[in-house]
Amino acid sequence: MARTASLSGFPEWLPEERLVELHVLDTLRKVFELHGFASIETRAVETVGQLLRKGEIDKEVYGLSRLQDDEADPEAAKAGKSDPHALALHFDLTVPFARYVVENAGYLAFPFRRYQIQKVWRGERPQEGRAREFTQADIDVVGDGELPFRYDVEIALVIAEALSALPIPDFRLRINNRKLAEGFYRGIGLDDTAGVLRSIDKLEKIGPAKVAELLKTEVGASSDQAQLALQLAGIRTEDTSFVAQVRALGVTNDLLEEGLNELEQVIEAAVQRAPGKVLADLSIARGLDYYTGTVVETVLVGHEQLGSICSGGRYDALASKGNRKFPGVGLSIGVTRLVSRILSQDLAKASRSVPTAVLVALTNDDSWGAAQDVAAQLRSRGIATEVAAKADKFGKQIKFADRRGIPFVWFTDDDGRHQVKDIQSGDQTDADPAQWTPPSEDLHVQVTTAAALPA
Repeated sequence: MARTASLSGFPEWLPEERLVELHVLDTLRKVFELHGFASIETRAVETVGQLLRKGEIDKEVYGLSRLQDDEADPEAAKAGKSDPHALALHFDLTVPFARYVVENAGYLAFPFRRYQIQKVWRGERPQEGRAREFTQADIDVVGDGELPFRYDVEIALVIAEALSALPIPDFRLRINNRKLAEGFYRGIGLDDTAGVLRSIDKLEKIGPAKVAELLKTEVGASSDQAQLALQLAGIRTEDTSFVAQVRALGVTNDLLEEGLNELEQVIEAAVQRAPGKVLADLSIARGLDYYTGTVVETVLVGHEQLGSICSGGRYDALASKGNRKFPGVGLSIGVTRLVSRILSQDLAKASRSVPTAVLVALTNDDSWGAAQDVAAQLRSRGIATEVAAKADKFGKQIKFADRRGIPFVWFTDDDGRHQVKDIQSGDQTDADPAQWTPPSEDLHVQVTTAAALPA
């Protein structure tokens, strides 16, 4: 189980916990690269103006300033948030990526496929699943001028494949389309579509009755309009039958039809290629203003209270340079949120706490050089090896290896005869450092899922 962090909101992992996190990260990298996504890294700091250019999110942003400056001029430090040229830590990876695309457009081949795994910082109220410093893993495809809708479908399928490869419970990608929702609201006479979306986005937190009140007080909806908006949000299907259910509500609008068609394409492809993993959920709104089409939130089945572990969607106007537009679509996996749940629920564990497979024991202090030669031979063949620090009694060296989870101990006697001991079985056999290899399950740390763990 994960430890409670000594500084709330800034998690740290023990070595065996970090190995679980690395397994998650390596799995995501492998899947992303198999689909042709290139890795990039952007700076941790952006200007406040860049971070806040889309959506009201300033309360989440950590501004940067030097402590000496703050003490010398507290009023200037307080004004930093309102200065668009002040610096702040990025709160997600999408906004910095949009800036990166604009600045490097002349060097990129479009459509540009990228994945990015980095830390981000947010002023969250710390709790499980919500930290102030956490790791995200994003994939995006960005076009120059246009981006075919087909990429909305592909992104969802890549994420479904990536999440299926992780040691996590079953999940559902809950997908909606902003065009569908906005077209519907306009069709029933609600022009403040952003306000309606903000209210609908609170549906799971406060319930339909309170959302209906918000719609009436904040966007001026009538009781009938609020009821229709809630009826739309109540539609959830695992296939394309949502289309008929929406049309049965009797609302017509061109933007609504466009959104219905797009969402139908995503769900239809998912039913064929990722059956049981995707849900058309017309309550999904996403809080950030820059989304323009497909929107996605992902939950773990049975762990819905954790919140979305993967979210994102289509953004057509986030990145632009003069008249040149760079539309994109992408999804972001909350790696720290996932790892926190994996550890706290014992959903998976590492087979040992260190990467070391072999400890080379010392017969005496003069044998250290020979032991290093053995270790070098083993390492040259990809076997993680370390040498004992001092020539304690063999029993003590074996106990040291066992305490650290190292599965094998290597011995070399005065005559140059080599033997290796399997700590688990107790077997000790002759071995040649130029040829011996541990069993595949011991060569590298294995992360075992709960389904495979002994009862």
